[in-house]
Amino acid sequence: MLDTPIDQVFDYCWEVGEAASEPVPGQFVLVPFGPREVMGLIVAVSDTSDLPTEKLKSALAIRDQVHPVADAWIALCRFAAEYYQRPLGEVALPGVPKNLRTAKLVALNRALKKIADGFSNQDATPFGMPALNRAQEDAVEAIDAARAYAPMLLYGVTGSGKTEVYLQAAARLLARTPDAQILILVPEINLTPQLESNVRARFPGLHVATLHSGLAEGERMLSWLAAHHGHARIVLGTRLAVLASLPRLALIIIDEEHDPSYKQQEGLRYSARDLAVWRARQLDIPIVLGSATPSLESWLHAQSRRYRRLELRERAVPDAVLPTVRLINMERDRPIEGLTSTLMTALRLRLERREQSLLFLNRRGYAPVLHCDSCGWLSNCLRCSAFMVLHRPEHCLRCHHCSLELRIPRACPTCGNVDLQPMGRGTQRVEEGLQRLFPEARILRIDADSTRRKGTAQAAFDSVHRGEVDILIGTQMVAKGHDFKNLTLVGILNPDTALFSHDYRASERLFAQLMQVSGRAGRAGQKEGGSASEVWIQTRYPQHPLYGALMAHDYDRFADDLLTERQQAGLPPFVYQALLRAEARELQTALDFLQAAAGAIDHPGITINDPIPMTMTRVANVDRAQLLLESPSRPALQAFLRGWMPLLRAMRTRARWSLEVDPVDI
Repeated sequence: MLDTPIDQVFDYCWEVGEAASEPVPGQFVLVPFGPREVMGLIVAVSDTSDLPTEKLKSALAIRDQVHPVADAWIALCRFAAEYYQRPLGEVALPGVPKNLRTAKLVALNRALKKIADGFSNQDATPFGMPALNRAQEDAVEAIDAARAYAPMLLYGVTGSGKTEVYLQAAARLLARTPDAQILILVPEINLTPQLESNVRARFPGLHVATLHSGLAEGERMLSWLAAHHGHARIVLGTRLAVLASLPRLALIIIDEEHDPSYKQQEGLRYSARDLAVWRARQLDIPIVLGSATPSLESWLHAQSRRYRRLELRERAVPDAVLPTVRLINMERDRPIEGLTSTLMTALRLRLERREQSLLFLNRRGYAPVLHCDSCGWLSNCLRCSAFMVLHRPEHCLRCHHCSLELRIPRACPTCGNVDLQPMGRGTQRVEEGLQRLFPEARILRIDADSTRRKGTAQAAFDSVHRGEVDILIGTQMVAKGHDFKNLTLVGILNPDTALFSHDYRASERLFAQLMQVSGRAGRAGQKEGGSASEVWIQTRYPQHPLYGALMAHDYDRFADDLLTERQQAGLPPFVYQALLRAEARELQTALDFLQAAAGAIDHPGITINDPIPMTMTRVANVDRAQLLLESPSRPALQAFLRGWMPLLRAMRTRARWSLEVDPVDI
């Protein structure tokens, strides 16, 4: 198979010479393809071909210095290709490091030499194992007792010690089977350094590999080969690591399993969580899905006993309790510089006690839009159906969808008014206001703009951990996975917009996000003379039931209510969906293609909704539309898609299109 959009395998011939080894399935092979030489993967070896011998090209070289991938790995890729309706080559090969897919051998040989020299005599003895509380011990024993496929939902409040459960379960497995491999997935790259340091400190004698898209190609190939050859006992990674070759995989752990980042949004639109569950079933091994706010899909599986639920209801540190969540009615307490007087008082108290505070605002930039009071002009993007965000420190307007940047206009382009005003607040503007309100405070902003360069995000988090920051301002980058020991106050700014989103998943995501960021407070327990941990939420809708559930830390009731609503409305996880997207220079071209696609085949048992423009209709001068398919039966939907896809590929259209199975953004 080759990495091409053509859904087929390709035949090549191989002449076995005296010094050449015979090819076997699972080996990487260099072959000519058109004018190029590309790396492919052998999926079968045969003495015959359907093509005439004179039309067969010869393979150029077999990478026999790299172990063949296992049949189980090829089966995993084949399942993903069939389920997500993509060619097999587009599933299997993009996850292989680029340096392994080139004709040159220098980088590969260097990596193989490092592996041969550095990964012998590994010691799986854990170092510094802390005592567990009763709930943690029960969870570790349940995981350790599993000897076959056993999906477990580790439902634990923030700060309950889920990571410690992972580590001690891994220690017991490695003590029992020293050559076993363990895969631990996290949703985002910036969460890997802290977890990696914890794992390395616990297992100093083991080789630990990390796999994510932020690695340099040399690092990525070294980690991939270490995992593939079985040297890496523990592999940490983001969603792409679920497709890593792990010949002795014995346990899969998915941290923050609810996170939408596990769903790939380009190319092969796969769910790493769902593939991990399928892989665990395929290999007949246990899998642990951990979260303080499980996805509704996993919650439903736990309710129906398809998953075993393991609960951690209390924080792991003995004197640490969940923070008190309070609401600030912004209709009564009007904000100044984006902060109400109540929140400013709470911030001042933490400064006096030398404690840290976190302000969470999931909107980067200075202001979401620049506008003119005189004529109503707004800073619309020239290429998208979106506003250009004001970035005052960089002196520009920037579109967060197509990355177009323009200089801030000196006057209104429509009427010439020079008094242009920012509307709303982003993290940059809140930071500026805080510097005026608390000039003595050490303030740090962490968002995608302040951490663009490699290593800057980890350096920023390290400064917070060292106590060099009094007030931290951040987006969702700071909301999960970080253990700030001295942080006792979380202020949440402007969460109300998600309450009225068109996306039916918005309330689920908002609750998870607010629960996660609230959990950053009070994780180390209250110090003598210190402040009790608090979360203050500024809102104009204090009576909303979501905030009521959040104040009670009652995810159980919130999730059960959402499941009831979803079932009544006929929405996932009670139905299954696929989304056909089309884009073209003209919206009508995309809509015409979708309309033709809807009528291309009979669809009994499948609901095909009318094609509509996407909410963000235009991005980078391209118009976009979508067609939603639904069915109460997953096998019925899959059967329909298998018959539909060849017809779509045969249709002549100027629109570009893609299909997503189990979409998370509609």
